[in-house]
Amino acid sequence: MSTAARAKKTARVLGRTVVALVAVTTLAFSGYFWTALRLVKENTNTTQILQVLEDIPNSPPADDGAIDILLVGSDSRTDAQGRPLPADVLRKLRTEGTDTVNTDTIIVMRVPRNGGKASAISIPRDTYVPIAGYREDKINSAYGAVKYLTAERLQAEGVSDQAERERKSDEAGRKALVQAVQDLTGMRVDHYAEINLYGFYLLTEVIGGVQVCLKAGTSDPNSGANFRAGPQLISGGDALSFVRQRNMPGGDLGRITRQQVFMSQAMKQLLSAGTFTDPGKMSGLLDAVSKSVVVDQKLDLATLAAQAQGLASGNVEFATIPVTSIDARNERGQSIVTVDREAVKAWVAQLIGETSKPAPSSTTASSTPAAPSRFGPEKLLSLDGAHAVAARQDVPCVD
Repeated sequence: MSTAARAKKTARVLGRTVVALVAVTTLAFSGYFWTALRLVKENTNTTQILQVLEDIPNSPPADDGAIDILLVGSDSRTDAQGRPLPADVLRKLRTEGTDTVNTDTIIVMRVPRNGGKASAISIPRDTYVPIAGYREDKINSAYGAVKYLTAERLQAEGVSDQAERERKSDEAGRKALVQAVQDLTGMRVDHYAEINLYGFYLLTEVIGGVQVCLKAGTSDPNSGANFRAGPQLISGGDALSFVRQRNMPGGDLGRITRQQVFMSQAMKQLLSAGTFTDPGKMSGLLDAVSKSVVVDQKLDLATLAAQAQGLASGNVEFATIPVTSIDARNERGQSIVTVDREAVKAWVAQLIGETSKPAPSSTTASSTPAAPSRFGPEKLLSLDGAHAVAARQDVPCVD
């Protein structure tokens, strides 16, 4: 065999070897990913909320062309099994023990079935709405108030098992929150995912912190926020203070801006920090999930993981429902956010129509539906196409 022939044969063998190595590596990584996903699923707490939702009157149609996932951030002082958090953990969270539960982050993630652009619709925590089984109040109180009333009723009815009271009252609280979201937006909630304060704290510790950027230095003794201007890495209690700070421009809307930016950056860090291939980080993630995450029994975690990738890559458009006032007061003197509920439904219907269309090939961000009020809708963070490229290079600065 000539030298040239031997060289060609060697090149073919090397080529096949490289292809084989790439294939094996890809399969191995895929196998590890699915193994990691299985472990996460085994450690995730589930709720029967979907069965409860079947009893909600006047629910929107079951299939509106998309999968709508209600993402809830709870300030519960218990873990996902209902066990009270110890005092040393509460100190880390920069909060105190309380029996109340508020859902300070309420986002509907909408994923069109036809491949159109996904969207994340935020609802301000102080939005004043009717709450079934309770009264007109801030939407973030729906879960906690109905949970408390249900637990009291069950105890009066002679249900002595505390775990059973906790489970049933949690389901009632979640049902009230979902019903309030559906009544306000006209959307059908298909799936439910909840994370509490402790899980938020643990997650940011596992991934080594989250990059954020502030336009100016700020502080708030109530939340413990004390940040300088510019880019910075935050985790643990600082991360909680960052997304929970109260005294900031725009009130609830300003806080939502921070939450949206933080979510995008956190998902980017989670997926790029080697979490799923680092045994130590994976162990920490599983611990965080088991203590803090609750999802409905039918939620496909692979679908949720795909949306996490969308958040990290900027292929999700954030928006906030239109509001009529951010500094109103109710009859009890509480600061509330008021809305025109029919205008909200009309805005959501228009957004649903736009996000149901196949994603455009252009790299230009799509337009926001027309605002029915001077305060909204707030298109707080659009990371698509050219915007996404810029965002991947620099963390967006917020108030």
